[in-house]
Amino acid sequence: MSNEKTIHNEVGSYISTLLRDHFGKGPTSVFVTVKPPFISIHLRGFLAPTEKILLKQQEHRRVLETRDLLMNQLAADIKLDLWKIGKLEIEDVYADWNLDDQTGMILAVMADKSSAADIEWDSDIHVESIREEVEEASRKAQKTPESTELYWLNNRTLLIERSGIFVEIEKELIRGGFVEELKLVKRPLERRLVLQTRIEAIMKQPILEVFLDWNFITDKGYIVLLLETAKQ
Repeated sequence: MSNEKTIHNEVGSYISTLLRDHFGKGPTSVFVTVKPPFISIHLRGFLAPTEKILLKQQEHRRVLETRDLLMNQLAADIKLDLWKIGKLEIEDVYADWNLDDQTGMILAVMADKSSAADIEWDSDIHVESIREEVEEASRKAQKTPESTELYWLNNRTLLIERSGIFVEIEKELIRGGFVEELKLVKRPLERRLVLQTRIEAIMKQPILEVFLDWNFITDKGYIVLLLETAKQ
């Protein structure tokens, strides 16, 4: 991998251009964190003129559906271009949006997961307590995950990886081709349940935003918590 700062800058510039070319407007700012095997890309000020019109007409669902369709199409381009930028072999691309705040999160997960074990946890925070809160929220929404892993990406971003989370009715909906409908229903439900946990109290940091996305084929999901203040 080339110089870390250069990678951050190049990825941020690339994502800004990609979104501007396909949505008609790019974000006003992009914050990139590269913590192998994860790359998180937080977007601010991202809302196209046509989307503003749709939101005024209360067409939130239509905007989210369109973004999901476009991101599904752009995933292959993102994988190829991140390889060109920094020899970053990407396996999956996830994305979620906060339309009211005009923010978004793109998460790229590398094919080689071995470096995940090297991500250090903040020793001041009891990781098992957070894991228990996440698993309880997951249980309320569907079932307790078969595995739950937590990763500090930076001093204000917590990544939660859950595997084995779908119940039989969800699997049947996935097989029936109702993935988008399932995603649009699950996001607000799981976001609300996460915000009802004790995670903020445990971490002693308010949660600013919650982003969620899933791989419905591999039965895996990611939650990104963006925290309000950086820990010292």
